[in-house]
Amino acid sequence: MRLQQSAPKKTNPDPVHQRRCEDEEEGGVRWKGYSYNEDTWEPIEGLSNCEEAIRDFVIEGFKSKILPLPGDVDVICGGPPCQGISGYNRYRNFEAPLDDEKNRQVIVFMDIVQFLKPKYVLMENVLDILKFAKATVARYALGRLVSMRYQARLGIMAAGCYGLPQFRLRVFLWGCQPNEANKEDREQMPYQKEPQTEFQRYIREPKTASGLKGSQSLLYDHRPLQLGENDYLRVCQVPKRKGANFRDLRGLVVGPDNTVQLDPAMERVLLPSGRPLIPDCALRYENGKSIRPYARLWWDEVVATVLTISNPRMQAILHPEQDRILTIRENARLQGFPDYYRFHGSIKDRYRQVGNAVAIPVGRALGYALAMAWLGKSGDRALMTLPPNFAFSNEIQDISESLHLSVAPESEP
Repeated sequence: MRLQQSAPKKTNPDPVHQRRCEDEEEGGVRWKGYSYNEDTWEPIEGLSNCEEAIRDFVIEGFKSKILPLPGDVDVICGGPPCQGISGYNRYRNFEAPLDDEKNRQVIVFMDIVQFLKPKYVLMENVLDILKFAKATVARYALGRLVSMRYQARLGIMAAGCYGLPQFRLRVFLWGCQPNEANKEDREQMPYQKEPQTEFQRYIREPKTASGLKGSQSLLYDHRPLQLGENDYLRVCQVPKRKGANFRDLRGLVVGPDNTVQLDPAMERVLLPSGRPLIPDCALRYENGKSIRPYARLWWDEVVATVLTISNPRMQAILHPEQDRILTIRENARLQGFPDYYRFHGSIKDRYRQVGNAVAIPVGRALGYALAMAWLGKSGDRALMTLPPNFAFSNEIQDISESLHLSVAPESEP
């Protein structure tokens, strides 16, 4: 169909031609594929707010299989034009990139995804999408997917890594519906960056024979217990800030005695499954005074006791910035296990092994106290600290040196 803004003024006694000219003068839409002498014009005002015409058009398009409907599409992939963000464009809109017509296709792409709701989404673009205007366009695209509850991952791929004599860096954004499992079952993954702190250097130290050095390049057991769909949707609504918990969800009020209860002024909020957004067990926990259900941890906080069962409904175990509970490895680190220490069994079995263990530094302190007593160097005072070489070493030689160099306080009478 072609939109006619204005029409040439012609005279012709033919009634069909006369009607066509009248429609053209009013402004209209012409059916494509017909000759000039055929009556193919539709008055434009006849199409405004015409739900029946739009419905018939969509139905006919669906029957002819030229228009998909929501739920019929498995994959949407594309590469919105990059001219609006490319570094070769000297007239880019730095202030409002999404107002630039050259970047509008990213918005249209995500609108199509939102309407058709495909199982998978793949979007490609140039590397400048991560550089231009503080990555506004990339953050918009990623944010749209996340707001639609898609699992999302953004990364850079180099063509030269796949057998081509060309560097060619490109950005790819994957999206996947939350109910689509990726069947990923990795037991190890590489570290993303070098250790930044003394604790990270210690925790990554490889297990080696005495006198030998090695490198710990793979991280094991860094996988969380998969949440059910209802709990996952609840976790997604907990704000990503310090102190956030289930009390930040809709439909609750907190009384003067710090007891939480459902807001009587509004209808109880339900999930798509029909289950309540805030489960009864969270409301009743510790007589409604607990702040632990669906609570996020924060980077500068001390974590409570690591338990054998990870239940976000009763524990503060949500990752600070991701919609998941702590992984097996994160729990193991909280217990002081070096990264080389691997756990075995099912996911739940490994969580249980970590939760049942005595914290590694506590065991070291007990062993150190026993060794000092054996050597006759122990005193009556409580052991509060360990020598640095003892606390951050897995080598027998270093531990032995710590024992011999340590001077115990004299016993008090």
